[in-house]
Amino acid sequence: MSSLSPPSPEPTTSMVPDLDEMSTKMAEICEGDALLCSVLADWMDNATWAPLVASAITILLIVILGFLVRNIANRLITRVVSRAATRPVGRFRKGATTAGVDALLHERRKQRAETMGSVLKHVATIVILGTTVLTVLDRLTIPIAPLLTSVGILGVAIGFGAQELVKDFIAGMFMLLEDQYGVGDVIDAGAAVGTVEAVTLRVTRLRDEDGRVWYVRNGTITRVGNESQGWSRAYMDVPVAYDSDITTVRVLLEHLAEEMWADTELREKAIVEQPQVFGVEQLSDSRLVFRVSVKTLPAKQGEVARELRLRIKSALDSAGIPMVAAA
Repeated sequence: MSSLSPPSPEPTTSMVPDLDEMSTKMAEICEGDALLCSVLADWMDNATWAPLVASAITILLIVILGFLVRNIANRLITRVVSRAATRPVGRFRKGATTAGVDALLHERRKQRAETMGSVLKHVATIVILGTTVLTVLDRLTIPIAPLLTSVGILGVAIGFGAQELVKDFIAGMFMLLEDQYGVGDVIDAGAAVGTVEAVTLRVTRLRDEDGRVWYVRNGTITRVGNESQGWSRAYMDVPVAYDSDITTVRVLLEHLAEEMWADTELREKAIVEQPQVFGVEQLSDSRLVFRVSVKTLPAKQGEVARELRLRIKSALDSAGIPMVAAA
C-alpha cells in the first residue's frame, strides 16, 4: 500500500524580503544623496548599517525642517496681518475729526486682515506639511504616485459632494477681498435686511430690526445693498403752502443748515458735510416741497434725520409757516 506524501505547504509571503528590499532601496537613495545622507554615512565610516541610520536621521531632519518652515511662514503671515490691521487709515474728510469713520474703517480692515491671515495659515500648513509627508514617503521608498492618484480621485469626489460649501468659501473670500461689507454695516442681502454681526468665509450673520438673527450663506448672496459704507445720507422733504414765499422758506432752511453745521457735537458724532437745501423739489397746485439733504457718517442717517425733523418743525413754527399735507 503506497503511502500518500503529505502536501507541501504553500509558500507564504514574508515581510522580511520586503524589508530587505526597502533597506536596499533606502541605501541606494542615501548613496545618491550627496547633500546630506551620504555625508552622514561617510561620518559613520560607511558601515553596513550607516545608510539606514543616515536615512533615519535625514527623515527626522526633514520633519523638523517642515515644522520649522511652517512656523516661520505662520509668523510672517501673523506679522503682515498685524501690520495691515494696525496701519492708520486716511481721514474721511480734510480738516475735520472723524473718529467714528476711522474706528469703523480700522475695525473692518482688522477683520479682513485676520480672516485672510487665517486662510493663508491654513493653506501654508497644508502645502508645507503635505510636501513634508510626500518627501518622507519617498525617502521610505513608498511609491507616492498611487497615493497621489487616490488623493486626486478623493478630492474630485469631495469636490462634487461639497460644491455648495466650496462656493460659499470662494464667495466669502472675494467678499472680504473686495470689502463689500463688514461688522456693523446695515445691508440688504436679498434674503434678509439687517445689521451685520459677524462675517466668516462661509456665512454672514445679520440681525434685523425685530431682533431676529439671520444666517445667510455667502454663496447664496447674489447682490448686496450696503447702507453704511463710506457715508450715508439723510434727507427730508418740507411741504409748505403754494402761496408761501419761496425766498423766505429757502433762507430759513439755509439758516437752519448753517446752524446744524455749526453744532460741534453734531459734526463730531454724525455729520460729514454741511447740509444742503436743494430748493423746490416738487410743485403742485396746493403746495411746494423743499428738500434738505445731509451727508452723515455710516449708519447715522436715522439719527440725523430725526434731529433734522425736530429743527425744521421748530424753525417753521417760529416763522409761522405751516406745513401742508399731500392732497
